[in-house]
Amino acid sequence: MDESKWRRMQALFHEATELPSSEHRAFLQKACGADEQLIDEVLALLEQDARGGSLLDRDLAEVVHESIEKSDAALPLKEFGPYRIQKVLGEGGMGVVYLARREDLSSLVAIKILRDAWLSPARRERFALEQRTLAQLNHRFIARLYDADTTRDGTPFIVMEYVEGVPFVEYCRTAECSLEKRLELFRAVCEAVVYAHQHAVIHRDLKPSNILVKDDGTVRLLDFGIAKHLETLGGAVDQTMTGLRLMTPAYASPEQIRGEQVGIQTDVYSLGVILYELLSGRLPFELSNRTPAQAEQAITRDEAEKPSVVAQRTLDASMKKAHLAASKSAWAELDVLCLTALHRDTQRRYASVEALLRDVDHFLKQEPLEARPDTARYRIRKFVARHQKSVAAAVLVFVLVSGLVTYFTVRIAIARSVAVAEAARAERVQKFLFNLFQGGDEAAGPADDLRVVSLLDRGVREAQSLDTEPVVQAELYETLGTIYQKLGKLDRAESLLQSSLKIRKWALGENNPAVAGNLVALGMLRAAQARLTEAEQLARSGLQMSKSTLPTGHPATARATHALGEILEDQGAYAKAIPVLEEAVRLQSVPGAAQTDLAASLTELANCRFYTGDYATSDSINRRVLEMDRQLYGERHPHVADDLINLGANQYEWGHYRDAEDFYRQALDIITAWYGKGNPETASALTMLGRALVAQQKFDDAGVIAAEALQIQEKVYGPVHPRVASALNEVGKVALQQGRLNEAEKCFARMVEIYRSVYPNGHSLIGIAEANLAAVFMERKQYDRAEGLYRDALNIYANTLPADHQNVGIGRVKLGRALLHERRYPQALSETLAGYNILSKKPDAANPWLKNAKQDLGEEYTALHQTEQAAKFREPVAKAPQ
Repeated sequence: MDESKWRRMQALFHEATELPSSEHRAFLQKACGADEQLIDEVLALLEQDARGGSLLDRDLAEVVHESIEKSDAALPLKEFGPYRIQKVLGEGGMGVVYLARREDLSSLVAIKILRDAWLSPARRERFALEQRTLAQLNHRFIARLYDADTTRDGTPFIVMEYVEGVPFVEYCRTAECSLEKRLELFRAVCEAVVYAHQHAVIHRDLKPSNILVKDDGTVRLLDFGIAKHLETLGGAVDQTMTGLRLMTPAYASPEQIRGEQVGIQTDVYSLGVILYELLSGRLPFELSNRTPAQAEQAITRDEAEKPSVVAQRTLDASMKKAHLAASKSAWAELDVLCLTALHRDTQRRYASVEALLRDVDHFLKQEPLEARPDTARYRIRKFVARHQKSVAAAVLVFVLVSGLVTYFTVRIAIARSVAVAEAARAERVQKFLFNLFQGGDEAAGPADDLRVVSLLDRGVREAQSLDTEPVVQAELYETLGTIYQKLGKLDRAESLLQSSLKIRKWALGENNPAVAGNLVALGMLRAAQARLTEAEQLARSGLQMSKSTLPTGHPATARATHALGEILEDQGAYAKAIPVLEEAVRLQSVPGAAQTDLAASLTELANCRFYTGDYATSDSINRRVLEMDRQLYGERHPHVADDLINLGANQYEWGHYRDAEDFYRQALDIITAWYGKGNPETASALTMLGRALVAQQKFDDAGVIAAEALQIQEKVYGPVHPRVASALNEVGKVALQQGRLNEAEKCFARMVEIYRSVYPNGHSLIGIAEANLAAVFMERKQYDRAEGLYRDALNIYANTLPADHQNVGIGRVKLGRALLHERRYPQALSETLAGYNILSKKPDAANPWLKNAKQDLGEEYTALHQTEQAAKFREPVAKAPQ
């Protein structure tokens, strides 16, 4: 059977399933004409579907309800991993949605069970990969997708943010929203769809029930991208007798109805239908009493009535109120806006949701619509509507100021030229994104198997063709380069960021805000490459240029300030970094500033406080940031994981290793779900978990985790990088505790070499690495070698850390122990006592090195025949609980 016939059979099958069985033959005879063979084949499918003997051929909602009603022992759908089902929230064409609770986090989620239990293992794997891509959509108006997997029988399920709200159109009706309020809510929806399109995700099933309005008046879009990615899974690999209807006909575009190629303009059309319903109180085409064929004809051939006309005769009181509040000319504008989005011809429809959003903004600001003919009369009328008082005054004094007409005409012409140039640039970027979605080959249609890296590579090829538009090309190069950097592909990022900088300097001049931003981006790349001196130079240059070319307090200046602070932190120059980051926090704390930027700067400030030993302040700031990030991103975001790691690090330094482990495991769970197992961020989280396990003497588990982390970091960053050294630290500590001293020595010696290479001007991490290497020589009883390394470490601490830092205290206790073993008791007592005095003043006295100091002081005082002093330290240790 050829593919076209099979698609025809499927379409007829789906249409017929919506009719009573008694009407099947009549419907097929009308639809198929004289093709009796086709009629018989579709009737056979319908008969087989009606028998429905197999669980996989039955309606999923029916199966689910039967499962829920059984006893707990036979409820395979009561638990999904850590999630426990609470109740059914609703059913739809694609599945059943449940309210579930994650017990360990005490959080509510929505779990959707999808009607697709026939997925093969290969498709299940592909499904999970696609959903990880969708989970990276992070927008305030899009309900987050936390997790995705399949049950043992192959049924896919997804875990989403639980949103309590009212469907979009229903909310506007019951709240009697004004016309302006409806459009403001609608523009929020458009804003979210634009964001998703920029991240290579198309919804293809936009409708009011997928858009909820919360109690606070904010919108949340649901099921983003699920239709597209599920349809991809249901390709021609192994078609089944029962398939998914991945669209809602009333909101589907003509090309969807006809089964043609779809793209971002499909979402434009669906948004047009929603807007029509918001403005008129009903859908553009009434389909409830029509057959599928009649519905198809209405959508693909009929013309929608103007929403202004429908709104006049609607029975909806809230719509009549909204209609009366708007002028005739305003409704004429809305007719144009809405019907352009609804145009059957994709070439005459808005080219993108961004273009639709721009016209919504134009309407709200009483500016000319891009969708209207650009006539002088039209523009003058819009100008007058926006500036009625100014125009009236100008008419009264026209004779006196006629000489200014030429001047203002020239100024308006210049402003219009700038606006046209900006619009052309925006249109070019639009086309760039549109081409990425289309897969690059009109004949082949869109590529449904795009991955992030292949999409980026295609983007680079597209951007390389923009030689005649250097400003656009440079902007795209910087954006693509920054994304490559986040993916750990530093060489690719280097090439693109350098190209962007070169083009901007040529096109815009050496002293320009865009050049400044480029310098800062390149500086952050240098920091990721551990080229910290060059990173600082670039960031300082970018910051200075931003200050000289941008208004005071501009967000770009605040971001450049943050970047410099972060780079100084990476250098270990915490005393310099703290005031810079405090300035970034000040700039980002003004009203209207982005909370995401503020949270990022607070995080780095907390890190600096941590590294200077101010753990209490660090912990306080991190808890504030955790609350901010949870509100901004939800519970399952990498920023939340970073906050948990930072909180765990404070617990570790306070000696609360079990609490630290709990924080690290929560963070690792989030990061692994987000990035996958081979990502360097996952490796860093593994390193921290390994550290907590070593401290609890769980050496076998820690060894496996640390080795995995080291392998990942070396693969991404090469042999010389701070993240590699951090992983080596844990591998070495496990080897030391298990008596594999040669292996431990190799790890710690390599750590020292890496840190000395990366931080030629010194860093406290070099001292930590030397102290750990000294521990190997202590185990070998080579106390003189250990003593030398401990003294080197303390010299490094003296130049990089405050005198009362916890690591200084630990270092002096360690040196005292080496001297004790050398029987140099007076010197040992001096060092141990100095370390004890530092550690005993810290907020938490649970540090194990404080206990070690007391023990060593008892031995040292005894050796020096100071029995009374010895007793003061021996007795508390002896009585301490084991």
